[in-house]
Amino acid sequence: MDKFGNIEISVLGNKGNLKLSPDNYDVKEIMVMLQNIEDLLYPINKKDRPIITYNIEDGSVKHIFKTSIQAIISFTAILSQIQKSNSIDFLELKTAQAIENIQSFSYQKNYEFVIKTSVDYNLAFEINPQSKYFRTENIWVDAELYFYGTLTNAGGKNRVNIHLDTEEFGSLTIDTDKDYLKNQEENLLYKKFGIRAIGKQNVETGEIDKNSLKLLHLIDFEPKYDDQYLNSLIHKAKNNWKGINPDNWLNNLRGEYDA
Repeated sequence: MDKFGNIEISVLGNKGNLKLSPDNYDVKEIMVMLQNIEDLLYPINKKDRPIITYNIEDGSVKHIFKTSIQAIISFTAILSQIQKSNSIDFLELKTAQAIENIQSFSYQKNYEFVIKTSVDYNLAFEINPQSKYFRTENIWVDAELYFYGTLTNAGGKNRVNIHLDTEEFGSLTIDTDKDYLKNQEENLLYKKFGIRAIGKQNVETGEIDKNSLKLLHLIDFEPKYDDQYLNSLIHKAKNNWKGINPDNWLNNLRGEYDA
């Protein structure tokens, strides 16, 4: 079997009195597909994903994407399930958002999108102005969330946020109040923090909408070293051990067990 497969996304519609073609299809309209194809195919692990190549052809406009056959097989199954259930609530968040973006674009431009793959060319998934491929709002609720990682960036001119590098979720961008950052006495960068935040979470899958995160509080996981406090603890411990023979204490603790 070939190691690569294709996704064909045909766009049907008009530009005024002219039918769509690559000659009158604007570069901004091309960008809609280019910006969403990665989330359709690789919603989670983008860092190590296979290469995606692109071509545009006549008929009216055809976007042709070529990538790993494994990804194409998985995407074909997803399209089939969307058709059967007429729902995108079961999808990974990024994939669902990409479908919603194409649906919104279809409304705006009165375009019809027909998606086919080289795995099953008879399967034609359509998104048009009459379809309603949007997530059910009530499955996403506000939740209090906790993250742990290294703070790699903080600030911003228009949208103030912090960037937290985590092992579990990768890099998170968390909206932050400007005054909260302004009132921090020390440099926050490259220190480990716990983050208390609010954001949208799927009540069925537990998935987190990373674009909805807002900071509530920073929890310092690298407290200052206090030499005086440490010495006071050592002094207290010495007083507690006065008159106690360590060997006898260990023997009593072990009981009859001979280690």
